[in-house]
Amino acid sequence: MPSLRFNPGAGRPARSLDLFKRITTLGRARDNDVVLEDPALPDCAAHIHFDGKDFVLARLEARAGLRLNGLPIEKQRLSHRDRIQLGATEIEFLLYDEPQAGATDDTASEITAYRKMVEFSARLSGAENLDRLLEALLDAVIDLTRADKGMVILLQDGDLRVRAARNLKHETIEDAGRLLSDSIISRVVQNKRPLIVSDALNDEDFRSALSVVNLKLCSVMAAPLMEKGELFGLLYVGNDNVVNLFEERSLEILTVFAAQASLLVRNAMLLNELRLDNQELSSRLAQIRFGEIIGSSESMREVYRKIEKVAPTDIAVLVSGETGTGKELVARRIHELSPRSQGPFVTINCGAIPENLLESELFGHVRGAFTGAVATRPGKFQAASGGTLFLDEIGELSLQLQVKLLRALQEHTVTKVGDTRPERVDIRVITATHKDLEEEIRQGRFREDLFYRINVVSLTLPPLRERGDDVLLIARFLLQKFAAEFGSRVKGFSPAAVTALRGYAWPGNIRELENRIKKAVVLAERTHLSPEDLDLRPEDLAPILPLAEAKEQFQRRYIDEVLRRNNGNRTKTARDLGVDPRTIFRHLEKKDSSEKEPLA
Repeated sequence: MPSLRFNPGAGRPARSLDLFKRITTLGRARDNDVVLEDPALPDCAAHIHFDGKDFVLARLEARAGLRLNGLPIEKQRLSHRDRIQLGATEIEFLLYDEPQAGATDDTASEITAYRKMVEFSARLSGAENLDRLLEALLDAVIDLTRADKGMVILLQDGDLRVRAARNLKHETIEDAGRLLSDSIISRVVQNKRPLIVSDALNDEDFRSALSVVNLKLCSVMAAPLMEKGELFGLLYVGNDNVVNLFEERSLEILTVFAAQASLLVRNAMLLNELRLDNQELSSRLAQIRFGEIIGSSESMREVYRKIEKVAPTDIAVLVSGETGTGKELVARRIHELSPRSQGPFVTINCGAIPENLLESELFGHVRGAFTGAVATRPGKFQAASGGTLFLDEIGELSLQLQVKLLRALQEHTVTKVGDTRPERVDIRVITATHKDLEEEIRQGRFREDLFYRINVVSLTLPPLRERGDDVLLIARFLLQKFAAEFGSRVKGFSPAAVTALRGYAWPGNIRELENRIKKAVVLAERTHLSPEDLDLRPEDLAPILPLAEAKEQFQRRYIDEVLRRNNGNRTKTARDLGVDPRTIFRHLEKKDSSEKEPLA
């Protein structure tokens, strides 16, 4: 099997290490797989990563002085008999064992098995899909064991199914399930150990088995395909014409082959499943995607309808919603569907730029206007001319800048800082905020005339927690995106993770969801993310309330919302809700008494 052979130094014996792990680390620290007694080396100098197809050597620290075949490298795929040098240590990489002088026939057979494994790995790189890969595997196994047929049986949806079957002529066997012995397969599945039956019809354990008798089986071998101690399939080979064809040595070779093939087959299965998931996701996205916006909830469909109506016009739009709900994506989609789509789309976050620089950022400045203004520079208004300017977090503007912004919107002209000449601009302005601007007006922090200028049409984005299964659609999209970006084996969410995704309130909305999934995809060691991978603990999830309590909470919030819309008019609120005015009075009395209760 693949191994590292250490060239002996003075007074040191030769030694080797089999590469059976996915990642093998080399360095000075004692917790490395290969500990190198060299004080000049870092604690962890390099690692060898098996990705299911190739062994790749990578340097982890610059001072490691890693060389391959005499040349310094950072990362390189390994080939048979490559020479690795780390400090004073020389190591030879062997993709398969080589026979020594005087090797026995058994040793030669084992070396042949490893070479077949190498050939199979090479064929893997050219396999277009899982079926072609499995056929290549069976052809190699049949050649190796002198069987007249071979099958790969995989566990799918809880059942064992023949996924590929080949004969001695490298042809596909149709309806191969009828050629299998259920008794032999059941024994391997139960024990998770390889099994050899040299003469099935005369074997004490199997000669009474109906499948053995009916099929008139002679020589059979089967070996499990395992991943992390769990069986996911079997390799099954047989010959119905020759008894005692397989010996214990044959089973050992098949077992080694199956152990190595397990990594390759499992990796190919995951890639195949990921490809199918991507196809399904792409098909689903075509139905639930609106530009870069993903969602199919009714609240989002209402947003889509409004966007399609306002986009062809130059009407001012205010996009409101909690932080992380995708306000910039909405503004960008309006731009894309507008007659200005060929023009620039310019974004500025009014809350991210210091107030003393924001005016210059918006309108530009002339040389010498202030300290550091070494050249005349246009602002975002000029840069967006002919297109769309998106002013994010407009509620953060100072009152002084609000005045200048209002003038620019009314007159379609701007004046650079330090200049007196106005410049005409042809732009559409879309604004966004997470604040309640009407409350800001009441508090004297936002100009009412500016509010009516930017809020001709209002688009309110619902928070993620109110969008139903949109959270799962977006989560799956992000998972597929980051898995491809980072080369991760992660392909989905566990049932517990799906429950957690639905039950969490997502105060940071889509931005928080994106960050949690990105971190999980990078760090997770399993193919399906768990709640722990997403840092979602049981106490983070919204509790399930008794129905009566949930109804009461909704009723209180709904009455408060209607009161707010009616500016506190209790009589009108009662009329709108179709209830007796005394119901509203009692609601307000309970609210006042609860707010006045002293803290314990």
